Amino acid sequence: MSRYTTFKALLKFLMTQKKYWLIPIIIVLVLLGILVVFTENSVLAPFVYSLF
Repeated sequence: MSRYTTFKALLKFLMTQKKYWLIPIIIVLVLLGILVVFTENSVLAPFVYSLF
């Protein structure tokens, strides 16, 4: 199962079940995940970890 298939299944579930309130939560979690991945070995890491 590819990543895009999972993403499409998630979107289909959100639209059919009318769970529109989950979309901002998912977006924030994805952005936080990207932030952690890109800053784990950089100079900015101490500053990012101080936010949490």
